[in-house]
Amino acid sequence: MTPASNPLVSVIVPVYNVERYVDECLASIRAQTYANLEILVVEDCSTDGSLQALTPHLDDPRVRLIRHGKNGGLSAARNTGIEAA
Repeated sequence: MTPASNPLVSVIVPVYNVERYVDECLASIRAQTYANLEILVVEDCSTDGSLQALTPHLDDPRVRLIRHGKNGGLSAARNTGIEAA
């Protein structure tokens, strides 16, 4: 299959205090059947257990963790993901 017929799809997941939801979110994205997929998880200095909840998903080579040095908000997390894509 050529890159044109199988383009890389980047899914950006901003994470900030979503401990209760991030596991289900990432499991759902990882279960997709499209093969050429990257999942960019932008952790925006959560104060709950979000980082610990997403850590088991990092064993999937399609998942890449990007950590902010300070909380920048949803738009900043999205923009970081776009820059990394």
